Amino acid sequence: MAINVYLNFNGNSREAVEFYAGVFGTETPNIMTFGQSPADPSYPLPDEAKDLVMHAMLLVDGSPLMFSDVFPGMPFVEGNNVNLTLSNTNVEKLKGWYHKLAEGGTVTMELQETFFSKCYGSLKDKFGIIWQFNHDNGEAGNNA
Repeated sequence: MAINVYLNFNGNSREAVEFYAGVFGTETPNIMTFGQSPADPSYPLPDEAKDLVMHAMLLVDGSPLMFSDVFPGMPFVEGNNVNLTLSNTNVEKLKGWYHKLAEGGTVTMELQETFFSKCYGSLKDKFGIIWQFNHDNGEAGNNA
């Protein structure tokens, strides 16, 4: 299991990823944009979201640091843009943690299968901490 830091940005995630890659001397990161995700006719992607970063990750001295832009229309508050992501190969553990942390909190995405994860969801716990839950299939670079 890992707890990873996930940083959200307001449209400048690509700039931040490239900056931190230079600071820490990491490899050039793979950057996935919202426009590269599979299309869903029920939820057409707005033009202003297509080039925004959906996910990027750097390994900083062996620890993953993940990045994304907030989706257009979603709230962004500088200073409150840090999430903790629980990644685990055991879906039942993820479900248990999710349901316990959801008590008294606010679910932002029910646990579900996505195109990038067998089990993914997110919530804000009763203390205001934002958590993401991601099934880790054991393949390198698999962190939503």
